[in-house]
Amino acid sequence: MSDKISPLSSHDLDDLTSEFEGSKSNVMAMNAVTAAGINKVARNYDRARLLQRRFSTSLDNGEATHQDRSGRCWLFSSLNVARYVAKKTMNIKEFEFSQNYAMYFDKLERVNYFLQDIANLIREGEPTDSRLFQHMLHDVMGDGGQWTMAMNVYKKYGAVPKDLYPETESSKNTGELDTQLRRMLHTAVSQMEKSPEHVDEIILQATKAGHRILTIHLGEPPKSFDWEWTDKDGEFHRVGEITPVEFWNRYVGDADLESYVCLVDDPRHEHAKGKKIGIEHLNNVAGGDPTEYLNVPIQFMKDCARDVLVEQGIPVWFGADCHPMMDREDGAWATDLFEYGKVYDYDFTMDKEERVRFADSAMNHAMAFVGVDVADDNKTTRRWRVENSWGTKIADKGYFTMGDDWFDQYVFEVAVPKALLPDEYLKALDEPAQMLPAWDPMGALA
Repeated sequence: MSDKISPLSSHDLDDLTSEFEGSKSNVMAMNAVTAAGINKVARNYDRARLLQRRFSTSLDNGEATHQDRSGRCWLFSSLNVARYVAKKTMNIKEFEFSQNYAMYFDKLERVNYFLQDIANLIREGEPTDSRLFQHMLHDVMGDGGQWTMAMNVYKKYGAVPKDLYPETESSKNTGELDTQLRRMLHTAVSQMEKSPEHVDEIILQATKAGHRILTIHLGEPPKSFDWEWTDKDGEFHRVGEITPVEFWNRYVGDADLESYVCLVDDPRHEHAKGKKIGIEHLNNVAGGDPTEYLNVPIQFMKDCARDVLVEQGIPVWFGADCHPMMDREDGAWATDLFEYGKVYDYDFTMDKEERVRFADSAMNHAMAFVGVDVADDNKTTRRWRVENSWGTKIADKGYFTMGDDWFDQYVFEVAVPKALLPDEYLKALDEPAQMLPAWDPMGALA
């Protein structure tokens, strides 16, 4: 096969160099980018200055949170939706849930889920060098997740205020914790493969090890706590001892977030709109709700997000490919915010389906919509206000602005109340999901 690949010869290189040096625009681009960086050179000045930061509906969710050096955006963003509900329920100005608590139980459950899942593959005779087996080994114990996975954690374990289970060095910087957990799980899989007759004992010992590792890194989570607070009107409240599940149900439960439906825009033509899709081997809590989506047109996703913000006054969780056309410091997204093609003299044009199909785009970050600008027809969305989890030192104190065109191209998923779905979509929820392989791009985690 290698003899069919043509080498890059010195003559080819001379031609490339001569052509580059013969172009004044190439030399000018080189001078500018080497001095200032590509994003400053390619930035579309007119688009940037005309992307206004005003919204017809805007929800105040307080100070932006910070996930630090971790991939917990899906937990931060889902808890940001929940904290808005909790603050309203308690009539309190500032409040934050413990993201560390949610991560602790997510990872503990993932240890169990992975071990049980891989054990079943071994029992079924799945080759250890198969694409599936190797994918699962390489993908295990990352920080990313989905809305349904977050709800599985909150339904089973509830939530606690952040000051009662604060961040640790390992929750803010998860790399070493994930490495140790991954190494432990790989060791357990190796033992299972060598001694399949002892699988159950290996799972038990590995689960105990996972619990020890998590508790050493993250601290021991509270089983109950005393809850008291002073509301915005200065009134003091004391509830007394309460469990995390009771806390979640009392202050977030009325919003019924657990029954939300995940809408996804899979742009590939072979996956029909109005049908459920799922990802094999993707979940965290054994016995929890499966990670499934209803595949719908992007406009329907927009309409649902708009209605939740405007009519219900609740933030909307969503997942997107956050990197393309993003000005991180200014806090902006628009499809033409950067003109890379003009700098490089290359046409980067691909539509959303092509980007997904050829591994150029997939969901990698979750955030929450907290505002939208709607035209005078009360229907057409113009731009969106986004609560991110990257701290307050960038954007508008951590809040970003998204052009409506960017939503079309790079947003993949939103979580909305089931009541917004028409009858045909509600019927589709009762049908079996089309299951996609574990490595499918729709299985990408935020």
